[in-house]
Amino acid sequence: MALQLACKATSRACNKAGIAMLFGLAGEVNSTGDDQKKLDVLSNEIFIDALTNCGACAVLVSEENEDPIFVPEDKAGRFVVAFDPLDGSSNIDCNVSTGTIFAVYEKKSEKNATVSDILRTGNDILVAGYCMYGAATELVISFKGHGVHRFTLDPSLGEFVHIQAHVQLPEGGGKKIYSCNEGNSRNWDAAIKGIIGKWKDRHGDKPYAARYVGSMVSDVHRTILYGGVYLYPADAKSKHGKLRVLYEGFPMAFIMEQAGGAASCGMFKGKIQRLLDIVPETIHEKCPVVIGCKRDVEAVLEEYKIQGLC
Repeated sequence: MALQLACKATSRACNKAGIAMLFGLAGEVNSTGDDQKKLDVLSNEIFIDALTNCGACAVLVSEENEDPIFVPEDKAGRFVVAFDPLDGSSNIDCNVSTGTIFAVYEKKSEKNATVSDILRTGNDILVAGYCMYGAATELVISFKGHGVHRFTLDPSLGEFVHIQAHVQLPEGGGKKIYSCNEGNSRNWDAAIKGIIGKWKDRHGDKPYAARYVGSMVSDVHRTILYGGVYLYPADAKSKHGKLRVLYEGFPMAFIMEQAGGAASCGMFKGKIQRLLDIVPETIHEKCPVVIGCKRDVEAVLEEYKIQGLC
């Protein structure tokens, strides 16, 4: 309830950003060195207030805060939440879809919560989801073992309406679409260059289509509904990738696997790894991301073998 309330408030702020003069930079940088937009700051405050005061949370981790937030004992509950309050906020000023990403764990400490309650593998996630603020506000949420569900915000009611249960990627992998920032291609390793090249030149077959919004929520949402693959690999410039494990990689990997897809880091720390198996050492740790239908994720991993990189 607290998460959906915060999503509603953030949706309203995004819709009124131009009128309320919420476009532009706030003049600060966040925990990972990104310039903060005014809406980054506002949405972060909305989520912290909602989750701190709901009585259900013990620890919060936000992209916008350098340190974890420990909920006061008189308000503390049994859950731990990691979230990116406004993913893709660089797109805000040009009215492109943005979104919120979150993952929920159960606290394992018997008494007061510690940072170890959040530094766990993605296999411990109980609930993960994202809320996309676009032409409509859509909440996609997955409870462990209970599939992926879609809700759309009805502005006349102020409530999320359930529109689809047990969402699955299209059978066989769906449309042949790859989604990545090819502006980084010269810094990619040989395997990523190789598989993208193969998808573009399929020797007489129709090549894969390229689709890239630059907002992870939008790109992953399209991948779940249409098929294909989303990649943000490591490269020579960002050796550990650019997406954060706890509140970007883990929740999206959890949702993708629950929807019948696959999620990998590709080559990370010297070996091929399933994304949800990573054990983060810091709350803002980064990792490469290769998520989508099994057909295309497995093709990426096979290319590492062909190139002799694993």
